[in-house]
Amino acid sequence: MEQLRDEHRSADRLARQGLTPSRTGLFTGPPGVGKTLAARWLADELKLPLLVLDLSSVMSSYLGRTGGNIRKVLDYAKSSPSVLLLDELDTVAKRRDDMAEVGELKRLVTVLLQEIDDWPSGSLLLAATNHAELLDPAVWRRFDLVVKFPLPGPAELEEALLHYCGNEAPSNIDFLARILQGSSFADAERFVMTARRKAALGGDRTFDVLLSMGQERLAQMNHVERLQVALDLVQDGSLSQRRASELTGVSRDTIRRKQRADQEQ
Repeated sequence: MEQLRDEHRSADRLARQGLTPSRTGLFTGPPGVGKTLAARWLADELKLPLLVLDLSSVMSSYLGRTGGNIRKVLDYAKSSPSVLLLDELDTVAKRRDDMAEVGELKRLVTVLLQEIDDWPSGSLLLAATNHAELLDPAVWRRFDLVVKFPLPGPAELEEALLHYCGNEAPSNIDFLARILQGSSFADAERFVMTARRKAALGGDRTFDVLLSMGQERLAQMNHVERLQVALDLVQDGSLSQRRASELTGVSRDTIRRKQRADQEQ
């Protein structure tokens, strides 16, 4: 992301070497992991307007009009330097060997590919998809850069939770990060905002509500999943066996036996 920014900031240096900045970038990953936020960040860093086109919103019931709609938007974006984000790219740029798709939609993919090929170097064309596996193979080759946005791990979730909680972050934020494993940043933000609203309505501390919600979520897990959460918390030094047992409901003996067994393997 930083290199993409720096290429456009220093286009003159590239030009002296006979090079141009990357014109196009493809962001892939599940919902809520920061693809749109990254586009906003780039536009802000480059001091360019951000234009966002949700391709699912321009899919006309009369498919012949959709190609014209997309051309109009792209022509407008080309008229002056900007950052254009084509969201939900898979809505249009589906595999052309998919027999379930009508011929008109396949022609629409061709229109989109032609427009990407003609994109001017002074602007930046970004596209985002939650379903990379649906994209036509020819689409991948059109993008100068592909950035994969994975789901956050425990460390990233902990950092995000601290950010969303602000001064109201509970001391056992690592416990919540383990509980939310497999969630996106957007999921984590919703979790915290729900807790803050519940706390405000009930006159409780956000600290207490967050831990209560975390334990409610933990209660929905099976024993094996809860044991793994307890082991993770103990093994990374976040909590003692006793505190991990209190939070997860898994006995200290079970945690101790499992740790011993893992060490012997």
